Amino acid sequence: MHSKMKEVYDSVIERDPDQPEFHQAVEEVLDSLGPVIDAHPDYLQVVKSIVEPERIIQFRVPWYDDEGNLQVNRGFRIQMNGAIGPYKGGLRFHPSVNQSILKFLAFEQVFKNSLTGLPMGGGKGGSDFNPKGRSDNEVRRFCQSFMMELWRHIGANLDVPAGDIGVGGREIGFLFGMYRKLANEFTGVLTGKGLSYGGSLIRPEATGYGTVYFAREMLATRDMSFEGAKVAISGSGNVAQFAAEKVLDLGGKPVTLSDSSGFIHDSNGIDREKLAWVMDLKNVRRGRIVEYAEHFGCDYTESKPEPNLNGLWGADADIALPCATQNEINGEEAKMLVDNGCIAVAEGANMPCTPEAVECFHENGLLFAPGKASNAGGVATSGLEMSQNSLRLNWSREEVDRRLEEIMVNIHRNAADTAAKYGMEGNYVAGANIAGFLKVAEAMEAQGHI
Repeated sequence: MHSKMKEVYDSVIERDPDQPEFHQAVEEVLDSLGPVIDAHPDYLQVVKSIVEPERIIQFRVPWYDDEGNLQVNRGFRIQMNGAIGPYKGGLRFHPSVNQSILKFLAFEQVFKNSLTGLPMGGGKGGSDFNPKGRSDNEVRRFCQSFMMELWRHIGANLDVPAGDIGVGGREIGFLFGMYRKLANEFTGVLTGKGLSYGGSLIRPEATGYGTVYFAREMLATRDMSFEGAKVAISGSGNVAQFAAEKVLDLGGKPVTLSDSSGFIHDSNGIDREKLAWVMDLKNVRRGRIVEYAEHFGCDYTESKPEPNLNGLWGADADIALPCATQNEINGEEAKMLVDNGCIAVAEGANMPCTPEAVECFHENGLLFAPGKASNAGGVATSGLEMSQNSLRLNWSREEVDRRLEEIMVNIHRNAADTAAKYGMEGNYVAGANIAGFLKVAEAMEAQGHI
C-alpha cells in the first residue's frame, strides 16, 4: 500500500478498532489508489474525508410480537457520501447488522453508485431484527416502528433506501406505506417497490442479471462465453435466482445453490423448470434449499460453522458467482476453484471474497470482478426506478433491461480502461476502485470537501 494511503488506513483502525468489515473495505480501496495520489497529490485530502461517514443515525425500534411481548431492536442509517447525488443504498434486516457491517456496505456503495454513471451518493442502513420465522403481522409492526424514526432522515432528494438481505417486496411495502402516512406525500423515497405503486420492471432481476452481464463482458476479453459453461452460484435469493436465469439465457448450466443451512450440487444442471421450483420454494413457501435435494435427488451438504458455505466452491465449475453474503470465499476455497479449472469469478454479493481469495485469483490469472462493479446492476435499476418515479411513468421491461445492460457494459469498459491507464491492465479491482473514486473526488474537491 502507498505510504500516504497507509497513514489514512492506520488512522481508520485507530479511530474505530472494533470494525473489521469496515477496515477490510477501506483497505481494499486504498490499496488501489496509490497511482492516483501520485498523479493527483491534492486528492489526499479527499481520501481523508471519504473514509468518514457524513452522518450516522442510530435509533431504537420498539415493537410487539404476536404474544404481546415488547421487543426492542436497533435501527441504523449510514449516510456515507452525498457528493454526486442523494444517498442511495439498501436496508438490511439481519441479526449480524452493526455499525461495522453497515459502514463497509455504505463505503462500497459510494463507489458502486459512482460507477453506474447515475447521480447517486452512497448510504446503507438496517436493523439487527431477524424477519426469519416471524409472522407477516410481526414484520409489519416492526417495519412500521422502524419507519416512524427513519422517515425524518430520508426523502426523494435526500436519501432513497432500497432492499437488501432480509428486506424484500413485503418489507418495502410496509415501509413505504408508513412513510407515505407520516410524510403525507407520495414520492419515490424507496426503491424496490411493487409495480402497483411505483416500482420498476426488472428491479428484482437486476442484480443477478447485471452480475452475469458483467461476467459476459469479462469473458469476451478472452474470447470466451457462458455457452456450455458449468456455473457455481451461492445463495438462493433474488440475486442467485436471477443470476441463474440469465446464465441459462446465455447457454450456461448452473450447478449449485445454497442458503444458510447448506448447499445443493446438481451435476445435471438447474434448468428452467428446476429454477421455477426454487423460486416457488424461496419466494412463496419460504422453505430451505435441502428440499430441492429431496425433490430432485441431488447432492446436499449441510453448512459448517466456518466458513458458512464450506465445500460449495469445491464443485466442478468453469465460472463462480458468489451471491450470498460477505466473506463467503476464503483463500482455501479460492484455491479449490483454481484447482478445478475455474476461469472467472464475479461477485453478486457485497465483498463475498476475502482479500486472500482475491489475491489467489489474481496470482492464478482468473478473471475477477469485484462486487462494486459486477453487482452494481441492482442499484443502477433502483436509479432507473427513481427516474421513472420523477417522470411519473413506467418503462417497458425491454427498455429497463436494455438500459441495465448498457450500464453494465459501460461499467466494465470504464473499469478495464482505467486499470490499463494506471498500469494494471486486467485488474478489475483496481480499475473499479479508481474509476469510482475519481468521479466522487472531483465532485468533493469542487464542493470544498464538505
